[in-house]
Amino acid sequence: MKFSVLISILFSSISFGGDIYDKFPDQINANEKYVFYSHGFIVEGTNPTPKNERWGVYEFPAIKESLSDSEYNLIAYHRSEGTDPFKHAVALANNVRELIKSGVDANHITIIGFSRGAFITSLTSHYLEETPVNTVLLAGCGRIVTNKYSDIKINGAFLSVYETTDGASTCKKLQDRSVNLKSFEEISISTGKEHGAFYRPIPEWVIPVKRWIKGKSS
Repeated sequence: MKFSVLISILFSSISFGGDIYDKFPDQINANEKYVFYSHGFIVEGTNPTPKNERWGVYEFPAIKESLSDSEYNLIAYHRSEGTDPFKHAVALANNVRELIKSGVDANHITIIGFSRGAFITSLTSHYLEETPVNTVLLAGCGRIVTNKYSDIKINGAFLSVYETTDGASTCKKLQDRSVNLKSFEEISISTGKEHGAFYRPIPEWVIPVKRWIKGKSS
């Protein structure tokens, strides 16, 4: 066998990721891994770096760069102002189903969301009961754990990360009612930055989230 042919075979069997998409990819590689990140409410609109008077600038581009990794592809939509969270969650769930239909293993798909994005991510996980994927909620257990949304459940592997000075805290209630969990882990961070802890890609949450993603999709 010629050396060039051998190299071609070797590289065709190796999975590469590392791309960042702002829309659903035109081509899907069944051997690669995919992560969806859904931003907070303040970013809805046209400005990727809006400023909150209390918590500062939401660094959406920097968060995407920090969450990206050579082991998986990152898909991060910039939602329009006034996006319906329920309709967007249906669209995300359909994106996940399209990946699985294209041959991507469900264990190789992770959905992540912060604040409003975490609410959307929770809904997406709920809609994917038949094909559970990995779910990460960042400051995600505010209104989702109220009685109004008591029917919403997480499916598959579940990681919660919350800031101890923030109003959105533990996801224990969500864990308790989610009967189809494969696993549950929760991390609390104490930066003193309240909700703004997730406005920037600080190592306190980025490092454990990426470690968890890689561990669950290995």
